[in-house]
Amino acid sequence: MIDQEVLIEILRQVPEKRLKIFELAWELVGEDGNLDPDKVIFYSEELEQAVSEAKAYSAETAEAVQCLKSFFKL
Repeated sequence: MIDQEVLIEILRQVPEKRLKIFELAWELVGEDGNLDPDKVIFYSEELEQAVSEAKAYSAETAEAVQCLKSFFKL
C-alpha cells in the first residue's frame, strides 16, 4: 500500500490547470462591473467551450477524489 508521503509527492507533481472560464470571465465584464450582454453574445462560442471544459474538469476531479476515497476506504 502507498504511504501518505508518497501520495502527497505524487499529487504535488500534478500540473496546475488554468481553466479558460476564469480568463474569459474578465472579458465578459463591462465597465460597471456587471456582465455585459453584448460581450456574452460576442464570446458565446468561446464561453460554451470554456463551460464544457470546466464541467469536464469538475467531473474528472470528482472521479479522482472518489478513487482516493476508495483507495483509503474513507
